[in-house]
Amino acid sequence: MGDMRLSDAERQDALDVLEEHVRTGRLDIDEYGTRSAKVTAAKRVSELVPLFEDLPSPRPSALLNGVSAPGVPVAPSSEDSALVRFLTAGAVPIAIVLAIAVLVLTRGRLLIISVALPLVVAMIAGARRRRS
Repeated sequence: MGDMRLSDAERQDALDVLEEHVRTGRLDIDEYGTRSAKVTAAKRVSELVPLFEDLPSPRPSALLNGVSAPGVPVAPSSEDSALVRFLTAGAVPIAIVLAIAVLVLTRGRLLIISVALPLVVAMIAGARRRRS
């Protein structure tokens, strides 16, 4: 989507996250002052990236909501990630078993489907892995 402009609420969220890192001892007061001034002056999501790239979670919502700047990792939501990982990891073996079942049940008449199904599923699963 490109480099989106920040809203006032997103800037405030980034400041709140920096405060949390001060509370947990990851940032000292001087570093907090420097980074918070840069957050306040930031106009685009990409300007937040260098301010948080050396810090673990929590992250500002602007860096997590899917409209991040290029090179900014987008964290999957926790409830989605387990299901997606399970389905992605199991998709190709399941497709192969289904293809064999189709092949056996149709006595070879639907050979093209038996070959194409696992290939299509493997391509889709591979594309999903590259995106995440």
